[in-house]
Amino acid sequence: MDAQHTGEEAMQALWDEPTVYAPGLFAGQAVLVSGGGTGIGRAIALLLARLGARVFICGRTVEKLEAVERFAQARGAHVRAKVANVRDPEQVAALFAWLAQEAGVLTAVINNAGGQFPQAAIDFAAKGWNAVIDTNLNGTWHMMQAAARHWRDAGQPGVLVNVVAVVDPGIPGIAHSMAARAGVVGVTRTVAVEWAPLGIRVNCIAPGLTASEGLEVYPQEARRQFHRANPMRRTGTLREIAESAVFLASPASSFMTGEVVTVDGGGRLWGDLWTIERPAYFADEAGASKD
Repeated sequence: MDAQHTGEEAMQALWDEPTVYAPGLFAGQAVLVSGGGTGIGRAIALLLARLGARVFICGRTVEKLEAVERFAQARGAHVRAKVANVRDPEQVAALFAWLAQEAGVLTAVINNAGGQFPQAAIDFAAKGWNAVIDTNLNGTWHMMQAAARHWRDAGQPGVLVNVVAVVDPGIPGIAHSMAARAGVVGVTRTVAVEWAPLGIRVNCIAPGLTASEGLEVYPQEARRQFHRANPMRRTGTLREIAESAVFLASPASSFMTGEVVTVDGGGRLWGDLWTIERPAYFADEAGASKD
C-alpha cells in the first residue's frame, strides 16, 4: 500500500469518527492550523472543517498540505493550504498578509507546528539544539505575535491555542523540546494577561503520547516501554487530542486564558516515559532494596 493511500485512509478514519460537537459549531468562522499536513494538526484541521469552519493550514511540505486540502474539498468542506515555515518571521508575515485577503479576520489560530528528535541531552550538537528551539519556541512565538497583531489591527477578539507537551516532570530524551515547550507555556501565561485588554485568549494543550506517525521517530526499545507512560496504559487517539484543542478554540472555554490543558491519560501524575533507551540504572531491579 503506497503512502498516499495510507494517508487517505487515515484521513477518512478521522472524518468518520463520531464527535461530541454540533456540526455547525464553527460555521462562518475562519481558523488557521499550523503543521496541518500531518498528525495532530491534520486531525484538528479536519475536525474543524467538519464543524463548518473555513480552515487554513500551513506547513513546510506542500504535498502533505495539498493532500489534506484535496481530501476535505472533495467532501464539501473548506480547507486551504499555504506553505510557510514558522521559523521564518518573514514567511509568517507573508502568511498573515495572505490570510487577510483570503480569510478576513480569523476566529482562532492553532499553533501546532513543531518537532523534535530523541537523543541523550549530553550528546546534543549545538545545531540540533538550536533547530528544535527555533521551531518549537521561536516559531510558535512568531505565530502568536502575528496573530495578536492581526486581531489588534482589526479591532476584533481572537483565540490562540498552543500545542505543547507535558513539561512537568519532564521527558528524558527530548530535553531540547522540553526547554522550548516550557518557554511556550511561560510566554502563554504572560501574554494571556497582556493581551486580555485586546480580547485575545491564549491557552495551551499538552498532549501525552498520541497514536500517530510521530511516534515512529522513537527507538524500538523506548516504544516497548511506552505503556508505562500513564496509568491508563495506552496512547491517546488523534480524535481525543483534536476534540480537546477544539474545546479551547470554542466558546465553551470563553472564561479560560493562560491555562495548560493536559491530555495525557494521567501520565503527569503517574508515569515513567523515556523517549530513548532507559539506562540500566533505572531498570526495576536496579532500584530494588537489598536486605
